[in-house]
Amino acid sequence: MRHHGRTPRHTAHAEALRLVRVTKSYGTDDGGADRVTALDDITLSLPAGTFTAVMGPSGSGKSTLLHCAAGLDRPDSGVVAVDGEEMSGGPGPARSEAALTRFRRTRVGFVFQQYNLLPTLTVAQNTILPLKLAGRRVDRQRVERVLTDVGLGDRLGHRPDQLSGGQRQRVAIARALVTEPSVIFADEPTGALDTRSARDVLRLLQEAVRLHGRTVVMVTHDPVAASYADTVQFLADGRLAGQLTAPTVDAVAERLAHLGDNIPMGV
Repeated sequence: MRHHGRTPRHTAHAEALRLVRVTKSYGTDDGGADRVTALDDITLSLPAGTFTAVMGPSGSGKSTLLHCAAGLDRPDSGVVAVDGEEMSGGPGPARSEAALTRFRRTRVGFVFQQYNLLPTLTVAQNTILPLKLAGRRVDRQRVERVLTDVGLGDRLGHRPDQLSGGQRQRVAIARALVTEPSVIFADEPTGALDTRSARDVLRLLQEAVRLHGRTVVMVTHDPVAASYADTVQFLADGRLAGQLTAPTVDAVAERLAHLGDNIPMGV
């Protein structure tokens, strides 16, 4: 994958993502038994140009952490900053929903388990959709280069139902890359893929970091997927429960077992 486009924004900020004392609860507001604390006083700093996996038992708060960090959900308290700029919390008024949406469209990219492609649009049209929504100029040649880089240069006119699952997820990665975001959030991006396609997707996420200078934050339940990351952050009961640098499959699986997560080993 070649480097193209403008220099990543993170050159001015060594820190791509910062959470300070972030809490989030769901349920009734009266403090009763139905109230569930999904995130409990989370403080986390991720350097720019890194690949971080977030893991933990079911119900540990992984997806809530991702959604709050990405600006898809607002925390009850605490500060979330992307690229040195606060999305929520901190002094001053909270961003409006419109301002938050604009911020996400320029600074953040998303890759989801179920691809989230529009079935009536072609590969190229799905890829440029974030640019269209943001009212940004579309450089067709650059879009073609991004799609070629993810192995879809000969599929520009195909629709999602003409693609395999792995190809659909590569469209989703191209769509995330095309806006040149600071941070790409990936929620179980290999969950619906076979082993080979999953590894292709994970390598593309690695390249987004190593060749394009993006920062990737990936929620996964899979020790094999996590082994592609630089660091694994573990969650349990809504709290950080340690980290693992240069993770191996066995080391991740062992740590998860200690968190009470009995997870199958395959991709």
